Amino acid sequence: MKILTQRCTVNGLAYVIRSAIKEDAAQMSILRLQIDGESENLDREKGEGFIDKAGFEKIIRKDADQRRNLFLVAETDGELVGYARCEGSELKRLLHKVEFGVAVRKDFWGYGIGRNLLQQSLDWADSEKISKVILSVLETNQKAIRLYEKLGFVKEGLLKRDKFLSDGNYYDTILMGRHREWKCRDFPAKTKENLLSLECRS
Repeated sequence: MKILTQRCTVNGLAYVIRSAIKEDAAQMSILRLQIDGESENLDREKGEGFIDKAGFEKIIRKDADQRRNLFLVAETDGELVGYARCEGSELKRLLHKVEFGVAVRKDFWGYGIGRNLLQQSLDWADSEKISKVILSVLETNQKAIRLYEKLGFVKEGLLKRDKFLSDGNYYDTILMGRHREWKCRDFPAKTKENLLSLECRS
């Protein structure tokens, strides 16, 4: 699925939120590797689960074609600085939900990039009548947890001692979900371009 490009300016930084395209693949491979080495909030250490340019080309192509998938990037001055994905399933029992993940380069924290990537993803989910968006977050990432709660997520479960971090301690992972009830269970028809115009938040 794709959305139309949204322009944002937060704390003096101008950037766009848009759907990923094939030409982003090389930058995405480098960006993901960099972000993995900047924080322990994600599952991977730097270099683990590496995805090369060809791998990202395949993911971007799949997400553009799948109605219940969405791949967004944040770009400023031609440089990718963050990304988010929603991934759904074609299984009938799971059609109502998608899983959300987000990552932003550390030197671009504080500009609302993560929030806008999430909000655009939620607006898309609502437009598609997707009733549940799920995510997981490390217990120490309190800033992210507060944002998720502000945007309607609730804590649904706990994976105890789920992550072993560099300080030698185990940490829990919190499972969260956001719910919407729809009177009509029919999903919108898939169009050729699958373009949505969504408002950017500051």
